[in-house]
Amino acid sequence: MNIGKLYIISAPSGAGKTSLVKQLVADLDDLTVSVSHTTRQMRPGEAHGQDYYFVSVADFQAMQEQQAFLEHAQVFDNFYGTAQQTVEENLKQGLDVILEIDWQGAEQIKKLLPDSLSIFILPPSTEVLLQRLRNRGQDGEEIIARRMRDAVTEIRHHDEFDYLVVNDDFALALTELKSIIIANRLTRQRQLHNLRPLLASLLS
Repeated sequence: MNIGKLYIISAPSGAGKTSLVKQLVADLDDLTVSVSHTTRQMRPGEAHGQDYYFVSVADFQAMQEQQAFLEHAQVFDNFYGTAQQTVEENLKQGLDVILEIDWQGAEQIKKLLPDSLSIFILPPSTEVLLQRLRNRGQDGEEIIARRMRDAVTEIRHHDEFDYLVVNDDFALALTELKSIIIANRLTRQRQLHNLRPLLASLLS
């Protein structure tokens, strides 16, 4: 049985992670995003079970007590968590799984699942990051200022990741992300499973 690969993708808010991951999943087969649980409010255009599982604080804490999360963290005033069962089921089906989590979550996952690969997406500059946050039109200046401070904290942890991708040109950043996943699908370990019939015929 071919087991999928787990990818951790992190970035400061406004770096373009969500848009890149959405296009990445659309362009590559056998790749899925693990839907996290969160206590934050649903934003316009989001759907329960698709973007997040939106749950109450009480429900989230009950899952914590049951040790149902691979990782969980508090970001701003909200809780986020990755359910272990969802991830394991997808990996066993041979799917590559993406976790969109912050550096704290990445640290937890790396300890539990050291074979996972981590990617950090950087903005091309502080100015571009600020402009992207303002262009969203979702937050006031006070929240944007807090997101900018948190971005510095996130970026300080870049050296804990396996890959660094700069999202200056969207198409280029997308190509680089695809390259990471495709290259890892060609490792000997995974190809021995996929190419077993071919290798048998070539060596007979």
